[in-house]
Amino acid sequence: MSVFSEAELTYLDDGGKLGRLATVDSEGAPHVVPVGWNYNPATDTIDVGGHDFARTRKFRNVVADPKVCFVVDDVLPPWHPRCVQVRGQGAALDTATWPDGTTRDAIIRITPSKVVSWGLE
Repeated sequence: MSVFSEAELTYLDDGGKLGRLATVDSEGAPHVVPVGWNYNPATDTIDVGGHDFARTRKFRNVVADPKVCFVVDDVLPPWHPRCVQVRGQGAALDTATWPDGTTRDAIIRITPSKVVSWGLE
C-alpha cells in the first residue's frame, strides 16, 4: 500500500509538473530549488535527478543532512490551488535503477514520512 492517496498519485502522474526541493545547508539554512522528478512506484518514493546531479548543492546537502521537503503544485483558473507536499528523508544515491530496469546516474530518493495535499478533489 502506498503512503500516497489515489488522488495524490493521480495528480503526481499528470506529467510535466515542476517540483521544488528544499534541503538544509551546512549552516542550517533552507535551500530550495526547482527540480525534475518522478514518482517511483517500485519504492513508493519521489526520485529527483538532473544534469551532473552529484555535483549540485542539493545533492551535497542531502549527503550531510537527509531532511528534505518536496512540493509539486499548480493553480487552475480562476483560483484553485492544488499541491502535494512530501516531507521525509532523502538518500543521495550515486546510481539508481528505475522500475523499468534502466540505470540512472545520481539521484536523491525521497522516502516520505508525511504527505500533505490540498485542492485535489
